[in-house]
Formats: sequence, C-alpha cells, structure tokens
Amino acid sequence: MLLTSQFGARQAGAALAHAARPTEFQDALQQNAVALCRRNPLLSSLTWFARMGRVLSVCLFVVGVIHLLPLAGVLGASRLSALYGIAVAEPNVELLLRHRAVLFGVLGGLCIAAAFRPALQGFMLAAAATSVVSFLFLARAVGGYNAQVGRVVTADWVALAALALGAVAYWRIRGAA
Repeated sequence: MLLTSQFGARQAGAALAHAARPTEFQDALQQNAVALCRRNPLLSSLTWFARMGRVLSVCLFVVGVIHLLPLAGVLGASRLSALYGIAVAEPNVELLLRHRAVLFGVLGGLCIAAAFRPALQGFMLAAAATSVVSFLFLARAVGGYNAQVGRVVTADWVALAALALGAVAYWRIRGAA
C-alpha cells in the first residue's frame, strides 16, 4: 500500500481517520499537496484536487459578494431608490423590497460561508443558481427595465458564470473523491 510504504502504518491510520472528516481532509490535502507531489509523482492529482477546491471557493465567494450588494436596501426607501432607480413611495412596496434585501443578505452570507465549508457547497450552488436563473428569466420575460436594474441583470450574468464554473469544479471534485 502506497500510504503504508511512504509514511508508515501509524501515519496511514491517521490519514484514514482524517478521511472520515471531509472538511479536515480537504484542508489537509490543500496544505500538503505540493510537498506530497514532490516526493511522489503519482500523487500529482492531489494538486489538481486542491486547485478545484480553491476555484469552487472563489466562485462561491464572488456569488456571495454579488448577493450581499442589495443588503444596503435595508437602510430605507432612499437607498432602495438609488439601488433600483424607482420611487419607493408606497409603504408596502418599501416593506417588500427591504425584506428582499434581507433575504439577499442571508443568501450572500451563506454563499460566503460555503466558500469555506465544503459541506455547504452543493446546497449553496443550487440555492444561488435558483435565485440567479429565476431573476434572469423574469428580467427577460418582463423586459423594459431601467439602467439600475440593468446593472443588476449584468451582475447576475457574472454570478451565473461564476456558478457555472463553480458547478464544474464541484462535480469534478465529487467525481475524483
């Protein structure tokens, strides 16, 4: 066995014990991949695995930041008007838009948390993709939006690209594990 011959039985047992905890195991792979590959060229796939993990984390972080931007709308009608280029004169519309801002804050925060917590990554990719794709579909169906909402559409296209790249990394990691 490769692990036993290279590291000894005790280290192999410790490595297998760490494998039961995916987060710690993935972190250990990312920290030690280069050193392991220098000692054994057969382990070069570990650097690939670590790179895919970083790609996925960066993608989720970017999507999280994009989803945090509307959180400023919680501050009131004037901020909502600046964000979306619409007059928010009616209290019910203000309430709904401010609540929307809170929900985007939650979604963005969870995406950023998932960037550092592999156990959340698959779920947050699906949740963020649902949000982004549904908004882009609605924007296309309704049309006629103003320049500020056009910026939101552009940001969501960027988020969709990051989600697509993140999904590829996620499935490659899961296929390699």
